[in-house]
Amino acid sequence: MGRLSVDLCGIELDNPVIPASGTFGYGWEFAELYDINILGTFSFKGTTREPRFGNPTPRIADCPAGMLNAVGLQNPGVDRVIDTELMKLKTVFHKPVMANVSGFSVAEYAEVSAKLDAQPQVGWLEVNISCPNVHGGGMSFGTDPEQAASVVRAVKAVTTKPVIIKLTPNVTDIVTIAKACEQAGADGISLINTLLGMRIDLKTRKPVLANVTGGLSGPAVFPVALRMVWQVAHAVKIPVVGMGGISCAEDVLEMLTAGAAAVEVGAANLVDPLACKKIIEALPEAMDRYGIRNLRELRGA
Repeated sequence: MGRLSVDLCGIELDNPVIPASGTFGYGWEFAELYDINILGTFSFKGTTREPRFGNPTPRIADCPAGMLNAVGLQNPGVDRVIDTELMKLKTVFHKPVMANVSGFSVAEYAEVSAKLDAQPQVGWLEVNISCPNVHGGGMSFGTDPEQAASVVRAVKAVTTKPVIIKLTPNVTDIVTIAKACEQAGADGISLINTLLGMRIDLKTRKPVLANVTGGLSGPAVFPVALRMVWQVAHAVKIPVVGMGGISCAEDVLEMLTAGAAAVEVGAANLVDPLACKKIIEALPEAMDRYGIRNLRELRGA
């Protein structure tokens, strides 16, 4: 194992840097800019059973030290992802990829997960339980421990690869939900998804986003994300993938010190398409500066 290498649910990564779902497309777009095989892996765009156009525009709003987005899970549907996107990705990325699964019912999560689990390129399933449960009064699966556990059990029943559950921070007690997912059989936890926020245009006196509210990401959320990763990593025995506002090598080191096994980089990719490449290249120097011999010794330090 190399100096930067880490283990994520039994699969070795050359480094812990993973572009986050929704900020890296299906990978091949970024392969036009640099060799994406330098990444640990990446989590591709959130995928649902049916194609989704997403929310009406405007979907993006700027804010200090971050951004709001309300894209609405726009994607071509799981069958198109398998037939088209993964075939294109195969030509440029030669490592296991993380498949991001979204859904609006337990049955949909299970169906999409089973289809993606069967793809040789997929190494992990990252199951996003921050979506509204249309069969449960609009509540998000990720805000209720039992509903979260029900998704985990359904997905684990139809898959063989590691299942990482992506949690929303918009809850009172994220540790309770993380532990419920672990007890239901999750192989890992990733957090945090975006924080709920909004902006108002003072000229029109209306919300900037057509959806009214959106997810806040970027450097502004990093301290909140770090706190939640620390809480969850010390409460569960399964690996934690930390994300939320990571934009430099030092942020990666902080997340690993808090207990993360790996990290995901989100909004930074939208600011600078080369962000992950630069972070990976900067890691050895940052490690030298703080006397870190290898990243494995840092985890949870």
